[in-house]
Amino acid sequence: MRAVTTTPRDVDVVLPCLNEAEALPWVLDRIPPGWRALVVDNGSTDGSAGIARALGATVVREPRRGFGAACHAGLGAATADVVCFCDCDASLDPALLVPFVREVRAGTADLVLGRRRPIGRHAWPAHARAGNLALARLLRRRTGLRLHDLGPLRAARREPLLALGLTDRRSGYPLQMVVRAADAGWRITEHDVPYLPRTGASKVTGTWRGTWQAVRDMSRVLNEAAAQEGGTAR
Repeated sequence: MRAVTTTPRDVDVVLPCLNEAEALPWVLDRIPPGWRALVVDNGSTDGSAGIARALGATVVREPRRGFGAACHAGLGAATADVVCFCDCDASLDPALLVPFVREVRAGTADLVLGRRRPIGRHAWPAHARAGNLALARLLRRRTGLRLHDLGPLRAARREPLLALGLTDRRSGYPLQMVVRAADAGWRITEHDVPYLPRTGASKVTGTWRGTWQAVRDMSRVLNEAAAQEGGTAR
């Protein structure tokens, strides 16, 4: 298995990680050559951090639990011009980010998102898919963006991302990124990507409770954004 480069280049891939020891070898082996993998250990107890380090990834520790906390810690640790985000559970192939980065570099998009297309019945539970669809519709109503997914596979330039001032540290982080980018006038595009059955148990969408918590977090982000917009209008 090839090692992932630890030398900062012009693309960093943020990989939020909580007990993904089984998935890490496959995920890190799929990082494009010359890119840096930033594995953000969010309190793993299965040796994930050691495995990631042994495979050549840069490990960032984020003790504060939460998907957004892990993603933002990775963004803060990034040094590359372009930063990508990808789940660390082997449900998404980080090699699919190559055309996303190309689009950002070409200046034809400021934020590129992956629209998950499930491969097999068990890749994306029905309750998780329904929650995502409902949120996409609310997002469309709020921003006018005709997006179909709020998935984690995405790419953008680092400095503009930091300038968005993202504050959510839970499941609402991906949605807040899109809302604030839309409000800032970013060009946002979406492309289909295959979505594979994840390795191990899901911390969020694998259960109704986890899905409900994610929907609640994202609904809160939308409500806050609407309130801020209303206050600005007054």
